[in-house]
Amino acid sequence: MPKLPRRTVLAAGLATPLAAPRIANAQATRTLKFVPHADLTVVDPSWTTAYITRNHAMMAYDTLFGTDANNAVSPQMLEGHTVDADGKTWNLTLRDGLKFHDGTPVLARDCAASIKRWANRDNYGKTIASLTDEMSAPDDKTISIRLKRPFPLLAAALGKGGSSVCAIMPERLAAGDPTKPITEVIGSGPYKFVAAERNTGAKVVYSRNETYVPRPSGTPSFTAGPKIVNFDRVEWHIIPDAGTASAALQAGEVDWWELPSSDLWPLIKRNPKLILQVHDKTGYLGFMRLNHLTPPFNNPAIRRALFGAINQDDFMQAVVGDDATMRRNGLGFFCPTSPMANDAGMTALTSPRDVAKVKAAILAAGYKGEKVAVLIPSDVPVLKAIAEVGADMFTRCGFTVDAQYMDWGSMVQRLSRVDASDQGGWNVYHSYWSGLDQWDPAVNASLRALGRNGGPGWPESPRIEALRDAWLAAPTLDAQKSLARDLQLQAFEDVPYIPLGQNFAPMAYKKELTGILDGYALFWNVKRS
Repeated sequence: MPKLPRRTVLAAGLATPLAAPRIANAQATRTLKFVPHADLTVVDPSWTTAYITRNHAMMAYDTLFGTDANNAVSPQMLEGHTVDADGKTWNLTLRDGLKFHDGTPVLARDCAASIKRWANRDNYGKTIASLTDEMSAPDDKTISIRLKRPFPLLAAALGKGGSSVCAIMPERLAAGDPTKPITEVIGSGPYKFVAAERNTGAKVVYSRNETYVPRPSGTPSFTAGPKIVNFDRVEWHIIPDAGTASAALQAGEVDWWELPSSDLWPLIKRNPKLILQVHDKTGYLGFMRLNHLTPPFNNPAIRRALFGAINQDDFMQAVVGDDATMRRNGLGFFCPTSPMANDAGMTALTSPRDVAKVKAAILAAGYKGEKVAVLIPSDVPVLKAIAEVGADMFTRCGFTVDAQYMDWGSMVQRLSRVDASDQGGWNVYHSYWSGLDQWDPAVNASLRALGRNGGPGWPESPRIEALRDAWLAAPTLDAQKSLARDLQLQAFEDVPYIPLGQNFAPMAYKKELTGILDGYALFWNVKRS
């Protein structure tokens, strides 16, 4: 196998690298300087699942419920909620004193409009929309949701921390055209987006929301509990070049680097003033997505044959190198730390690998030598690495591989094409989800199998969808676990995607920073000692 790049820049929706800005050495105590994994190109929290937009959403917006590091859900913007005896009517009551950044009070009708906007695009949200008979605001503090049937997971959906979060915004924005992204950022979150200082490809700025009212009780944990802000200003400095970002951190010009490259981890560890630590314990889960609409992967037998050639360690080692503590193999269709993770059907991925046997099975299934267009984003090292491992695997399995290199933005546009690969379409792409977004059947968007009504790849499986619906209605955790096993077995049959393993991405930051919460980059509870 050829030597592959090992720099880590995990992201969904990364921008094309631009020249890195020079950062002044002066460090204000009340300003936090942060290097994110990507530029912020979309500010609408419901418009994209890109993690940079999710992180932005948690700065400027708040959510009705929060989720702690143990996946427990609790009220966030809410004082509390009640559920009628029949389980079909939920009444959510807002806390006192909540205001949007433009000074207007947060009202129940703003929340109802925001939920509807989010539910128009998010997979979990679409489930809620399909189960809702009526959503209303009987008074300024009460959101009333009447369901067609009991749905105990409503709070978990409204408070999920993964993409896309149900961000609350003014009704005048939320009620706009859902087919167009909003560009005005008005939330009620702990920070305000400073639009006047946004410099595309260079800088994003947030200022402290002086009118923010944290929860009066509880313990800060992931997106739950009091959100106490200790900085007047947070600056995101966009530095695509890993060497430049590392130098800025070593020199003290920035405080925190979200996703340092794996080849620079030893250098960071040697600096006594810096900390390198994994805060997202769910890691990043790689996956290979096949186009189910065009040959050869419209043939389920060919899709299934591929499992025998997948060596998850090849993919993960290409990203994080030889450090075995930073990668994990033997993964199925759910995050390993989730209660839904199971071993059903896993011999397809863990039995001895036999490429010759796979090659014979592919030919027996009817492969006729069609070109396999493998999309490779040349400007996102981690995605480039796993895509090149995948392209090499396809070649060894006897496929006629057409490796097509392009920037990430062009690849995202290409993925919407349903044409054959020789007419501008595609056959294979590789990417990542956070483990948080593959936690269970409700949030695992790649496990959806809606055909042309679904996402790129367009897998179709009525059985997978029926099992997902059954999981959503399951009355107990044991019932959910049983259905998750059935779902995983069916996924090995229909192959909506192929799991490629898990790796972990530590953050690097000055030792003087304390209070960084577990999860992705969150900017409350953080202090400078």
